[in-house]
Amino acid sequence: MTPDPTAPLVDPIARAETAVIGGSGLYELIDPSGAVTHQVPTPYGTVPVTIGLRAGRRVAFLPRHGSGHSVAPHLINYRANIWALASIGVRAIISSSAVGGVTPEYPPGLLVVTDQFIDRTSGRPDTFYDRESVQHLSAADPFDPALRGYAVRALDGLGENFASTGTVVVIQGPRFSTRAESVWFRSIGAHIVNMTAYPEIVLAGELNMGTVNLSFVTDADAGLAPEPGSTTSETDAVTASAVFRRLRDAQPRILAAIDGILRALPTDFAPRELIDPVQVDAVLARAVLSEIA
Repeated sequence: MTPDPTAPLVDPIARAETAVIGGSGLYELIDPSGAVTHQVPTPYGTVPVTIGLRAGRRVAFLPRHGSGHSVAPHLINYRANIWALASIGVRAIISSSAVGGVTPEYPPGLLVVTDQFIDRTSGRPDTFYDRESVQHLSAADPFDPALRGYAVRALDGLGENFASTGTVVVIQGPRFSTRAESVWFRSIGAHIVNMTAYPEIVLAGELNMGTVNLSFVTDADAGLAPEPGSTTSETDAVTASAVFRRLRDAQPRILAAIDGILRALPTDFAPRELIDPVQVDAVLARAVLSEIA
């Protein structure tokens, strides 16, 4: 059936101003007894978004890799995910990620409030402005500075072991880095490595949503040889099994950190306008590919 482009995009109750995007290991966030999952139609496909209460706030949640980690990093429908969140009124996004540490100062077990990225991906659709108009996103500070401030204060109040800044190099995946690549990443200024921060962050910025990222260091990437004073060792080298085991063990910390950030966000948070709102409205007015289920 052909969708009616003039019809409401989502059920009126499917609204939330804050969203959490769950990374590897975080596939559920909201108590199922009080949650409703909506099939949100977008021009890029339908996205399931669960809405309910968490930490006293109405929150939209979607797992980046799908339920049970079924979608590889390079195959994630980033534009659909971000468009879906914008269409239901989201203004602030808390994203969680699993990362490898490529410097001794970012050892396994550390939480990181990321502030910069280096893109090493390829072939991923990374803009909404590829049709009617060209918009040039200001990306000097890709993660919302105000949201980062709230997150840092929240984690400090929790007494967490965290870094208040960090540059993530985003690789294509799904394979992990070689040892030579890890050495190179460190030499160009990266602290951590990940497969999903790009283009998720810039797409959110293109729709004037603010994003703060909470990364958990699961490993020492390719097992870099320890430097003087380093807390890493060969046992910290990255393997998929080790990553998921450490994520499972750290789940209480990660959830407590997310809850702390949710409580710290002001109810009147207003994200930066990085793109002319008229252009954002034009993107969100595009016809969808499927109707709400």
